[in-house]
Amino acid sequence: MLLKPIYSPLLLFILLFFFLATNAQNKKIVLLIGQSNMAGRAHLLAVDSTTVEGVELLNSEGQWMPARNPLNQYSSIRKDIGMQRLGPGWSFAKHLSKKKDFNTLGLVVNAKGGSAINEWMPGTEFYSEAVRRTKQAIEQGGELVGIAWHQGESDVKDMSHYLADLEVLINSLRKEFNNQTLPFVAGQIIGNNPGRAAFNGLILSLPEKVPHTAVVASKGLKVFDGVHFDNKSQKKLGKRYAKAFLKLVKQGN
Repeated sequence: MLLKPIYSPLLLFILLFFFLATNAQNKKIVLLIGQSNMAGRAHLLAVDSTTVEGVELLNSEGQWMPARNPLNQYSSIRKDIGMQRLGPGWSFAKHLSKKKDFNTLGLVVNAKGGSAINEWMPGTEFYSEAVRRTKQAIEQGGELVGIAWHQGESDVKDMSHYLADLEVLINSLRKEFNNQTLPFVAGQIIGNNPGRAAFNGLILSLPEKVPHTAVVASKGLKVFDGVHFDNKSQKKLGKRYAKAFLKLVKQGN
């Protein structure tokens, strides 16, 4: 028996409610943090202004909205909005959203240019804000499935405690979200001088020191100002992040 037209709006509302509730429960959340290359400094092209189906971005009110560049625009610790451009999160999300288990993806992007690792340690503002915003995202429905970290340019002059500090940061974040196997992917910086090259060699040892972590290489990537990856390189970097993340997820299953 067909429903009478008078009931159609109610039926549509019920169907929409269940659709939204299911999407919220299935949303896979990734936290993206670090300094300027994660915040994004590459020039945005017209093609980068589109949204990606199934990918949402947490805004400054703690609500989901279609993800649109610059992804770091809602960071609670960012520098001036005019400095926020293209980072690796864009192609990371595009690549990940093509996978069956990640077709409903939520990004929490909270990076700050020029920040050193000691500004991200537990108890600091940057750490607390990353945790607060991620918990906001989880409260709406969804599961934190990974963390992407790109930072290090500010620490190349003194790397003596870098890996130890990074281990503390990872373990603390995993404790915050009650997941000791939470995938954590870090990236190399551009190795255009001895100090940066040494940093890149150092961070490669992260997976040996901390389980369920991975490092993506910066080999073959280019910068436009000596420090920041250009548009093409940011997209390559983001894809490398996605591949490394998916590999960690597969290993954990």
